[in-house]
Amino acid sequence: MREMLHKMRKEVELGYFAPKTWPFWRCLVVCFCIFTIAGHWLEIPYCMFMDHCFDIVADDYAVWTDPWYHPYWVYGVGVMFMTFIIEPLKEHIVARRKTLVSAILETFVLAVLVSMVLELVIGFIVNQPDEMGEYPFWDNSQLPLNVLGQAWLVNDVVIGVMAMLYVWVFYPLIAWTLNRIGPRAANIAFAVVVVVFLGCCTASYAELIMNGTLG
Repeated sequence: MREMLHKMRKEVELGYFAPKTWPFWRCLVVCFCIFTIAGHWLEIPYCMFMDHCFDIVADDYAVWTDPWYHPYWVYGVGVMFMTFIIEPLKEHIVARRKTLVSAILETFVLAVLVSMVLELVIGFIVNQPDEMGEYPFWDNSQLPLNVLGQAWLVNDVVIGVMAMLYVWVFYPLIAWTLNRIGPRAANIAFAVVVVVFLGCCTASYAELIMNGTLG
């Protein structure tokens, strides 16, 4: 009985990465829209925590003043990255591991390593120091547990935790819900989410332009 229950739990975590199907892309777009906006909300407690612990967030950082419905595109891109990289890795690990606990631990370690590599690659491409030794976008060189001045292990662990929540909880839950309600209802929900998302983007950028924040 225990082996049967374990097999059933493993099967629940498999099959969500199916890029040749419309339900996969429908779910991905829904997740992109939701987390592009929700990522803004997550940025606020994250910045409050980092500023309190490390004093690294500027007082005029845009997160404090942006409208609550302003899209933070990096989170939408992050969702796509996690869906195409972490999700298939997770499913491969789940199929190979004997227990879900070991699969979760291995997925977390890989998620942190992937986050670190991505941060390093992006940093080496766009965040090279100038002739004065100053970094144009971020400077992790003075922080404890930094990696080559570009990546920061604390940040990578946080990203790893978020990746775990996404691929183990939110993405499967949204995919399962859309499949559960049937194709027609799922397509209607998809259309509603996209329309609301576009409305948030339009309202946000219109407000920023009117306020002179955007030229």
